[in-house]
Formats: sequence, C-alpha cells, structure tokens
Amino acid sequence: MSLNSFGHLFRVATWGESHGPALGATVDGCPPGVAVDEAMIQHWLDRRKPGQNRYTTQRQEADQVEILSGVFEGKTTGTPVQLMIRNTDQRSKDYSEIAEKFRPGHADITYWQKYGIRDYRGGGRSSARETAARVAAGGLARAALAALAPEVRITGYMVQMGPHRIDRDRFDMGEVERNSFWVPDAKAAEDWAGYLDGLRKSGNSVGAVIEVVASGVPAGLGAPIYGKLDTDLAAAMMSINAVKGVEIGEGMAAAELTGEANADEIFPGNDGKPVYSSNHAGGILGGISTGQDVVVRFAVKPTSSILKPRQTITKAGQATEIITKGRHDPCVGIRAVPVGEAMMACVILDHLLLHRGQIGDAGGRIG
Repeated sequence: MSLNSFGHLFRVATWGESHGPALGATVDGCPPGVAVDEAMIQHWLDRRKPGQNRYTTQRQEADQVEILSGVFEGKTTGTPVQLMIRNTDQRSKDYSEIAEKFRPGHADITYWQKYGIRDYRGGGRSSARETAARVAAGGLARAALAALAPEVRITGYMVQMGPHRIDRDRFDMGEVERNSFWVPDAKAAEDWAGYLDGLRKSGNSVGAVIEVVASGVPAGLGAPIYGKLDTDLAAAMMSINAVKGVEIGEGMAAAELTGEANADEIFPGNDGKPVYSSNHAGGILGGISTGQDVVVRFAVKPTSSILKPRQTITKAGQATEIITKGRHDPCVGIRAVPVGEAMMACVILDHLLLHRGQIGDAGGRIG
C-alpha cells in the first residue's frame, strides 16, 4: 500500500495498524537543532488518547511515544526522526464476527475491493487509531515552529455536534480545556453532554464539525496555483479518518455573500503590516497567507461501528445483518480536535520551510 506520506520538505510517513504491535511516524526534513524530547511530544498525545471520559472509546492506551532516531542530546540532528507508539490494549476478538462481513459506512468493503485483503481487527490502517502517529508528528512540528516562528499559535475546538452548534456570542476560548468536548461555549458543553449520553447508551453515534485556527502565521506562506497553502491544508484535513468535508474561512457560506460583503477591506497599519476589516478569506488569498488567522473547519462523519443492526453483505456476496461490537467513540469528532491541530502544525511548518528556502528575506514591502 503506497501513499502513506504527506508534506514537501517536512515530510511525514505514518505506519502501523490499529491492532498490530505498534504504530508510528517517520519524519524527514525536520531542521537540525530543534529542542525536543519525548515529554514534549507526549503532552499532545495525552490530549488525544482514548479512555479519558465516558464520551470516548474505553480502549485503554497509554499512547506512550518513543523517539528511536533523529534526536541527540535533546536536539534534532536533521536526520529522520522515528516515533513509535506501542499498542497495549488490543481486543481483536471483538472483531472476529466481521471477518466475513462489511460494516456499512466503513472502509472494509473498499479496502477488500482494492487490495483483496484487509485487516478486520479494528480496521487496520483505516482505523482512527492511525491518527496517534499524526499527533506525534505534529508535536515535533510544534517544537520546530516554536524555534522558527514562536509567534504561531494553533488551537482547535468543536463548533458543532450533530445538529447542535455553539453560540458564537458565548465564545470563550478558556472553556475549551474545561470540558470533555473541546467546546468554547460552556452552555453548549452542558447541553451536548446529555445529547451524547443518550446516543451512547442507545449504541448510536453522531458527527461533528471542528474548527482549527493558526494565529501569528506570517504573510507570504504558500504559492499560486499548485502550491497553495489552502490546497495543502484541505488535503491534510481531508486525509484524517472519517472527515467528509473541509472549508477555509467562510467556506461554503461564501456562496451566499455578495462581493461587497465578502471582500476583506484593507487599511494601513503599524510597521508596514496591513489591517483587515474582516477575515472572510480565512487568512489566505490566492493560496498565500495574509498574516491574519488561518481558519479551517472540517466535518467528521458519525462513527461507523455502532451497536445498531445494519444490513450488509458478506465477502461471498450474501445478504446479512451486522452489529459491530467493541469499544468505539460515540462521537469520533471529539478526539479529532488534537488531530486537526497536528495537521495544521505540520502544514504550516512545511510551508514555512518552503518559503524560507525559496524566498528567504525577499518579498514585497509595504510602507
């Protein structure tokens, strides 16, 4: 199976399966001299790991990262960094019943149709467990960003669960770390708890929308046409397991606006930095960052593995019914928040390195 890598200069290849002995990431292109250790990366993995509350899968994984190469005396060497996370709480017997059946909404059937073989134990590579490797790589990207562009800040949060949306008038970033849903709205978090409890107890699941914001991103990252910053961001977010839609800035809502309403007016600012009246563009114009916040949203579908009977077929083509047992997230969007942050970090760092290599200190000045 090819195509397990992403990035241009900061290049990440993930490996491993949900129920294999381990999974991880090989990161090539990280600049030398970046201060990093396992504890720094572990901080980000701890935000994603399963079993932290009743709203996520009860699979108990420490998600303990090991750095096997590319770091010496606490700093990157410029050679590939190998990150490994051992699986310790697999329960493969939960999946024995689906060895001959395809779960509706899951990648089981397409993996079989493409490769003629599939790892039915938790979905193998199609499992959201693969995202632990991305978060580990994102932790390394954050460490590099801290050294090269310390003003960059990346924050993700949930803005919608099923049909329920946050109230932007109650938006409070401080709430994000104080509830189980990464929601910047205390009342929404309270309301969603009862809603998700009902779904969880009934064996059902629901989707979500995640917003990720990168502030402090310098102007000029990205390139026209095929090297657009938003192209790579969209691809990065769409590659996350269960993601079915991505938008930048106003996204789909831009279709409802007039040109007058959509245009972010520009005013003179201090130190040659322009000031914008709004940010409908999501911090990117013509594929190039404006210096405003880069805003990305992505939609996560409901978890496909549910305790509700669904009609399906077997590998032999016979009609049957399936109920997927095991430990699953009733809303996989919850743990997608740190994954989205990690992908944002990897893409921003990658484009920062590309810009530094091609442009350096050149570029147009204002004022």
